[in-house]
Amino acid sequence: MEYRKIKDQDEDAIHVHVHDDIGSLRGRPHSGPSSATVASGGSYADTSKWKRKSVVTLALTVLTSSQAILIVWSKRAGKYEYSVTTANFLVEALKCMISLASLTRLWRTEGVTDDNRLSTTWDEVSVYPIPAALYLVKNLLQYYIFAYVDAPGYQILKNLNIISTGVLYRIILKRRLSEIQWAAFILLCAGCTTAQLKSNSDAVLQTPFQGWMMAIIMALLSGFAGVYTEAIIKKRPSRNIHVQNFWLYIFGMAFNALAILVQDFDAVVNKGFFHGYSLITVLMIMNHAMSGIAVSMVMKYADNIVKVYSTSVAMLLTAVVSVFLFGFHLSLAFFLGSIVVSVSIYLHSIGKAPR
Repeated sequence: MEYRKIKDQDEDAIHVHVHDDIGSLRGRPHSGPSSATVASGGSYADTSKWKRKSVVTLALTVLTSSQAILIVWSKRAGKYEYSVTTANFLVEALKCMISLASLTRLWRTEGVTDDNRLSTTWDEVSVYPIPAALYLVKNLLQYYIFAYVDAPGYQILKNLNIISTGVLYRIILKRRLSEIQWAAFILLCAGCTTAQLKSNSDAVLQTPFQGWMMAIIMALLSGFAGVYTEAIIKKRPSRNIHVQNFWLYIFGMAFNALAILVQDFDAVVNKGFFHGYSLITVLMIMNHAMSGIAVSMVMKYADNIVKVYSTSVAMLLTAVVSVFLFGFHLSLAFFLGSIVVSVSIYLHSIGKAPR
């Protein structure tokens, strides 16, 4: 089966990445160095690697934490004055342009090779429409869920995709999950529920049933899309990440263009493509584009720990910023729930089962 092929090739790629991490990030030496050179070079490589991961973690944290804030901020009187389908299309277009610009720069410095050329076969490209379609639905739901949750609540519920990712890794890629990871999943559910408790109302949870259903659907879509994307990105480890991103975003643009025709065609024709756009809308589109590229880079080169820690910190950072921007009340239930979610994410990151 295709999934089995992807799994085997993915595990080979990860095996190479773990045991030759410095070689893959820094480039292989041309000749065998002496022991002294290995010691000094290894120390320099470790420092460079630490700095690289620190920068990536900081970037992911800032981008992830500001994502929900910018979406909420872009609303006027509780409504989106702009078309969310056109915004999603521009996100995919911007990511595609950034990938193409990065490739152009690479072609000028290193030349065109088999690994960085855009020309390819249909067999390689045919796997990209699946995650592109999944991300389309997930991104559209991301806007409408804010009718039921606030920015901090969204970041809490967003962590449910860790559960879907773990389960789908087990089902699709046949990866084992440790007992610690399963315990982390239970803690995650408990933390998300605790953070949503409401003590000053007849309602038990702050988020209504519709919000929870949207969050669960988003988690499933995000988990499946993430697992599938990581698998196809690592299917060919030597393939340049910007080429892989380019083809993924091309299909993303195509699906979002179809969404515009189906959902907002009349509004776009009558009011214009950029009707209702503001500076916040532009910043939101740029944020989404940079976040998408950062996540794909992490999937290609780094490990899940970077993404996990940035998600945990971003959740708390969103809550703090929302206190000042939207008058969010940081309740005891939210604070305790955030701590439980952070602990569960940490346990999940250290509880990797042996292969």
